[in-house]
Amino acid sequence: MTTIADAHTQQISLKGKRAVITGGTTGIGRAIAVLLAAEGAKVFICGRDEQHLADALARIREVGEGDGIATDLAEPDNVKAFVDAGTQWLGGLDIAVVNAAIAAEGLSDMSEQDLRYAIATDFTAYLLTAHAAATALGDRGDIVLIGSMSAHVLGPGSTVYAGIKYGIQGFGEALRRELGPKGIRVANVEPGKTGSDMQEPDITPEEQRERIAKDEMLRAEDIAVGVHYLLTQPRRAVVQQLTITPRAVGEE
Repeated sequence: MTTIADAHTQQISLKGKRAVITGGTTGIGRAIAVLLAAEGAKVFICGRDEQHLADALARIREVGEGDGIATDLAEPDNVKAFVDAGTQWLGGLDIAVVNAAIAAEGLSDMSEQDLRYAIATDFTAYLLTAHAAATALGDRGDIVLIGSMSAHVLGPGSTVYAGIKYGIQGFGEALRRELGPKGIRVANVEPGKTGSDMQEPDITPEEQRERIAKDEMLRAEDIAVGVHYLLTQPRRAVVQQLTITPRAVGEE
């Protein structure tokens, strides 16, 4: 007789797992940190703002265990320093969520200084975080890259951001093939338009709430649930790419 246990694949528990999360103080990163902590993982986060960091840690500690630092990952030396600090505080590493990013305008609308900063934050820091995490993980663990639906839309007003996320998509797929045989799973999660301070000032918090109520925008927690799903699959399975988009929107 077939039972539910026979019909369901193995699910990995996150209890006791040790996770670093970049950009874990606001938006999607914060939602991921809170959910993982609520599931029993120990989390270490970073963000650029001390106040946001304190607020996020207060919420995380309501449901679990966590710590973090304020740092700017656009500065190359800060990336490894963050992963090292997290690995030391956690007592090892099982999961790295690479999420910290900033919005960017079209190429012709940006100054060279802003362009360099966007590349340093949204692309270079992603690769450097993955590099440091791969070393810290050793022969077992997960790297989760938070990409974007922008990689599929490639709109004229998002040349820099979409181009970077398109690059992250390719990087993630290649890295999965590189690290998979070594015991490390690599996944790329691509959110559609999601309510967060990253949408401001173009979309005010009130407008975001209205769009979420109409199913035209996602909540950060929706993306966190997707990350939870891929992390709890059996080790033999890799969710290479997970695209999450609002149901009531035809295209981003």
